[in-house]
Amino acid sequence: MLKIRLKRIGKKGQAFYRVVVMESTKARSSNSVADLGSYNPHTKPVTFSIDEEKAKYWMSKGAQTSDTVTQYFVKAGLLKAPRKGSVQSKGATKKKEAKKE
Repeated sequence: MLKIRLKRIGKKGQAFYRVVVMESTKARSSNSVADLGSYNPHTKPVTFSIDEEKAKYWMSKGAQTSDTVTQYFVKAGLLKAPRKGSVQSKGATKKKEAKKE
């Protein structure tokens, strides 16, 4: 399954990220299928640049976005905001299972 996620680059303490499309089973630093843009958390305001046409193309091909990338795509207007409570975290489901027992 293809994922749109962040790939960390830059030296220690000065992280810089690329928004990439890659296989979900591959390591963060491995080769990517396509580069879509970049994210720099050290600038004020934070810099997030994305090639919208490429992003829409890969999402139409079935690529899923990571949680972090989803937040930035919503801010950029590429995605609608997900409904709150529609996806439960792993910790929430474990707590519910523990309460049942």
